[in-house]
Amino acid sequence: MLIGPVFNREVTAAPRSWRLYLLRAGYVAALFGLILTAWLILIGSQQVRGLGDLARFGSAVFALLAPLQLAMAIAFSALLTAAAVAQEKDRRTLDLLLMTNLSNFELVLGKLMASMLNVLVLIVAATALLMSITLLGGVSYPQVFRVVAVTLTAAAVAGSLGSTIALWREKTFQSLAMTALLVVLWLLAGEIVAAGFQGKVWLGIPTEQWAVVLSPFHAIFSALQPLETTGGPLAAYGGPVAYFLVSSTAFALLLNLWAILRVRVWNPIQDKQRATLDTEAKNQQTVSEAGVQPKLKAESRQVWDNPILWREIMTWAYGKKIVVVRIAYLVVFAICAAALFVFLENSDNNFSRSAAQLAAAQPIVPLAVLGLVLVNALAVTSLTNERDLRALDLLLVTDLTPKEIVFGKLGGVFFNSKEMILLPLVMCTVLWYTDHLSTENLVFLIITLLVMNIFVAMLGVHTGMAYAESRIAVAISLSTVLFLLLGIAVCMRMMLAFQSSFTYQFQAFTAFMLGGGAGLYMALGSRNPSSAIGLVSMATPFATFYVITSYLQGSFGAAFLVAVTTYGFATAALLIPAIDEFDVATGRASENND
Repeated sequence: MLIGPVFNREVTAAPRSWRLYLLRAGYVAALFGLILTAWLILIGSQQVRGLGDLARFGSAVFALLAPLQLAMAIAFSALLTAAAVAQEKDRRTLDLLLMTNLSNFELVLGKLMASMLNVLVLIVAATALLMSITLLGGVSYPQVFRVVAVTLTAAAVAGSLGSTIALWREKTFQSLAMTALLVVLWLLAGEIVAAGFQGKVWLGIPTEQWAVVLSPFHAIFSALQPLETTGGPLAAYGGPVAYFLVSSTAFALLLNLWAILRVRVWNPIQDKQRATLDTEAKNQQTVSEAGVQPKLKAESRQVWDNPILWREIMTWAYGKKIVVVRIAYLVVFAICAAALFVFLENSDNNFSRSAAQLAAAQPIVPLAVLGLVLVNALAVTSLTNERDLRALDLLLVTDLTPKEIVFGKLGGVFFNSKEMILLPLVMCTVLWYTDHLSTENLVFLIITLLVMNIFVAMLGVHTGMAYAESRIAVAISLSTVLFLLLGIAVCMRMMLAFQSSFTYQFQAFTAFMLGGGAGLYMALGSRNPSSAIGLVSMATPFATFYVITSYLQGSFGAAFLVAVTTYGFATAALLIPAIDEFDVATGRASENND
């Protein structure tokens, strides 16, 4: 094929797996379930009397699904592509590809398209569902085409970014973290431009339209509008959305061109082999001349009682470039802190009490969500890297206990991600210090964030032990976290958009929450069935719904208790099998039986 044998193999092998069909059908069914849930909420809160009500419903549902699909496409394209390329590096199979007669073009684009194949299939499968919404009215075919085009180009940029970063960096966590941070910086840049800090007009064009050109989420919201309403200086040639398509396509091409030109510079396999051979030759010559093996002078270091924890904390277990990850996160923190500072300056005059609480959360939520994703990525890669390097097998034959391995990994995760855990808490403390947050709510918020960080870390360790293939382990772990976070965002948006009785909304959301619970159990408990994990999987969606409704009704104490109890029990349900049934959790029992 045109892209090369790497992509050709993926296209040939993917249809043979049942996962492709299950994933495609499940994704479309989940979107259709959201439509049905919104419809049940609508008919429960008001009467549908004519075509106008149907058209307004179609427009509202379309505005709900389009940003959700965009968020999914960006997140999974970036992270799954980075994970797939990083796995090739960890298993040293990228070295084998570089030694073949594959061209750089075939290698880079083939691996990119093969990694994004599942995401592209989901977007294409959901297009038919989006087209069916036009039957309700309120949505036209050009709007659907523009939304799909924005989603595809944004996914191409995110996937190209993940592929380029993974080809550049050596460690899996570095690739995942840098990709996630750069995606967040991309989105924050659009918000900064839209805010117009350097003026509301640039080169005769409003900053709102510049934000559409630069930011995928501003572009998707602009694509949702009828074409005749998106006028202005960029109205020619299709409006600002068309300029976003051109700019994002050009950026994706530049990223891939850079990767094609530099892939063998970043991964000099021949030079490494030549350097290794030269070093061995010099050592042999030294031995032959001196007649004895030269002694290596190195100072021994005192290892702690838990050597796993010592290695995670006292050595560069995740590479020295993890410092770059921390610096990038500090840049994101500085941007969010600046936005919070602007809010604090204007809050006394321009915001009501309820609006002030919502505005205060906007700079903190992205930072906290990014921190949860990075903690989970660090936890899952701490196990998958050991598997890929065959070091986990060596650990399992030592006298290390399961508790030392598990708690050592968790301790290392918390130490290396301390900035991602503590900095959101610092911003919450600033709100409390400026009297925008009560002491009680500050305590609730701090404890909840700490519990969530412990949960996502344990989730990553559990997934890394349960799945032998790194790409699948990373995909399932990050998918679970994103499912919970995106699910919370979608539920809150639907509740606010279709305001009605929360009791009736619970009835409408029941089927959707049951499906989500079944999906969680398949991800977390299918390999190692457990009644506790089954209970957690089915209870978490319902508990999360209760937390959201309690928060919207102002019952912060009830939301805090349910959230801490649910996710604390979920952490225990994942932790206990890891330390008491370690052979089963890592899959060794089934291998021994075979």
